[in-house]
Amino acid sequence: MKKENLTDIQLHSVGAIVQHKSPFEDLVSYVNEIEISQAFREEWVIPFYFELNNQSDAWIEKMIELKPRITENTILQNLGDFDWRTRSTGSYFASIKKAIHFEKIIGTHLLKSEICYAGSGYARTLASFNTEYSVYYLNLYLEYYLTKPELYFDQVSVITALKYLDEINNTHHTEKHLKNWEDLISWRNEKQIINLKSLKEMIPDQSEEIEKQIQEIKPINTDIPMTDFHKSIESLNRIVNG
Repeated sequence: MKKENLTDIQLHSVGAIVQHKSPFEDLVSYVNEIEISQAFREEWVIPFYFELNNQSDAWIEKMIELKPRITENTILQNLGDFDWRTRSTGSYFASIKKAIHFEKIIGTHLLKSEICYAGSGYARTLASFNTEYSVYYLNLYLEYYLTKPELYFDQVSVITALKYLDEINNTHHTEKHLKNWEDLISWRNEKQIINLKSLKEMIPDQSEEIEKQIQEIKPINTDIPMTDFHKSIESLNRIVNG
């Protein structure tokens, strides 16, 4: 699917929920010239897109067996379709095929953030590639989107991916983003409290329950969650090396 051919309802369905302007508008996203077929979706999208965080031994063995059948054209058709399901799957396939030559396409998709749900997969793929351009795209994303709390997209996934690369490469790129990261988390926490207080005024008969929700809001935690990300990369590496 191409973005310009979609209705508002269709845009919402494919994940283009938030329309926004950014410094990355002029970057050219890779787009298929021809619409992918339903047969392609049934073979190369539908069985996979809900399983991309599956780290079970059974899934890993299944992907190892499938890997020789994944062609460059399969990856490109997924990445070039304007839908979070296809793009997420294409990014995952690029990871397990170690298709680093698709890095620019994936990095551009990440920066433009045209559709939701796919960004965490892009970040993981770039981290699995572990190249200078991986770091470049992750850094560039954080430089902009950490300063845009109203565009709360994939900042957590991206800063986690960058910190992972810092850990394995003995670098310190994440450090320059920590202040903006802490500000973003603080803003999100404060916004949640403000919204609940407004809701409390609007429906006073529910004030006791809403106040309970306010009190249960956890203190700000700016730790970058690494454990699950490490496990995810380990699973990818098992498939790559299997």
